[in-house]
Amino acid sequence: MRGGADARHQTEPRAGRGWALLATSLGFAVVQLDVSVVNVAIKPIGEQFGSSLSGLQWVLSAYTVAFAALILSAGALGDRIGAKRVFIAGFALFTLASAACGLAPSLEFLIAARAVQGVGAAVLVPCSLTLLNHAYPDTDARARAVGLWAAGASVALSAGPLIGGILTSTVGWRAIFFINAPIGAAGIWLTVRFAQETPRAAQRGVDLPGQASAILWLLALTAAVIEGGAHGFGDPAVLGCFALAVLAGGCFLAVEARGRRPMLPLALFSSPTFSAATAIGLLINIAFYGLIFLLSLFFQRVQHHSPLVTGLAFAPMTAIVMASNLLAAPLARAIGAGRTILLGGLLLAAGLAALLGISSSSAYAALVAQLLAIGAGIGLIVPAMTSALLGSVERSRSGVASGTLNTARQTGSVIGVALFGALAAGGLLDGLRDALLVSIALALGAGALGVLIDLREGRA
Repeated sequence: MRGGADARHQTEPRAGRGWALLATSLGFAVVQLDVSVVNVAIKPIGEQFGSSLSGLQWVLSAYTVAFAALILSAGALGDRIGAKRVFIAGFALFTLASAACGLAPSLEFLIAARAVQGVGAAVLVPCSLTLLNHAYPDTDARARAVGLWAAGASVALSAGPLIGGILTSTVGWRAIFFINAPIGAAGIWLTVRFAQETPRAAQRGVDLPGQASAILWLLALTAAVIEGGAHGFGDPAVLGCFALAVLAGGCFLAVEARGRRPMLPLALFSSPTFSAATAIGLLINIAFYGLIFLLSLFFQRVQHHSPLVTGLAFAPMTAIVMASNLLAAPLARAIGAGRTILLGGLLLAAGLAALLGISSSSAYAALVAQLLAIGAGIGLIVPAMTSALLGSVERSRSGVASGTLNTARQTGSVIGVALFGALAAGGLLDGLRDALLVSIALALGAGALGVLIDLREGRA
């Protein structure tokens, strides 16, 4: 059975592989788009529903909490019954939930629909990478494909504020969700037509105790940080959420260490490269996603720009992210993935440090170089980090490996928005500067972990 699948794969036309790459890239891109596209629409959403800052944080975090908490189970499900089947189902769920977001009659309904979107996103990302990993077994070809896959997602992430600004200013904030319908239809059709089903790993199942404790941990942690910013970190309910997060996190580790079929095999972390790449994903997402959230609020609330102008402010970053994504694969082949990550971390830290002088009167022209450096740093890190992680595990474990990386990244997104929002609760400008200091430390930490990857690969 496996030999037949391999034979079909070896004779698969290159054009078919290219269309499959497009399908998986659309799946990852639409997920990343909906992480950032909402940022620019936060102000009009808040005005329509009369929401506080913490309520608006939940509009962002409901999506990423569900996304982060369910990725590992989704990856396991894809490995068990076939990544293609699960990917198509996830795309359909994501598209329908997007329509529900666009029709939301209240803030509570919008938050709930965003959570369902997150479930679909959790399915799309690991299964897209699994399909990609099986379509490109050659290491160099896979690195190039991962670079293109990451480039599309990074551009979608960076272009989200621009797209959101244009749609919000011209059509209204609901349009940012309705645009997912044609993307979803195209992605589903391409997957059905061109993607090859992956071999099934019958031994993998869904770890229900681990999944339940993971959801509880991430939800309690997010609630503690968001509501701590709104009500104070000494509030009894906030302290209770922190305690619940600690308890649930401990239960999760205990279940995963002792379970027969854990959703997160802790043995994967015996590989220093795998551990370092996962930690890098966590650190850069805390910094980047939290920063995008605060900068969007800064442009609109402090400098009083429209959603359209706010979106345009991120356009230079969008362009440089794509360029550096495409540069990352050849650069990693030349100097090593770890050194590429180190270079990206230094660029990111430099851009963040140069933003520390930001004020309400800062001219946009004085911020462009910093945004370019931030985008270039992120663009170099993501493909190198992803390729290094996939190269550290067997192909049969690519689903759980990619799920682990994306769990770490989306957990970082949740923490970043919650933490940076809490820092800004007492004043947006002061909170933005504090967030920049935190982000600089995280960027330098990611770069240092890149050095560890090259040490393990013997390239130092």
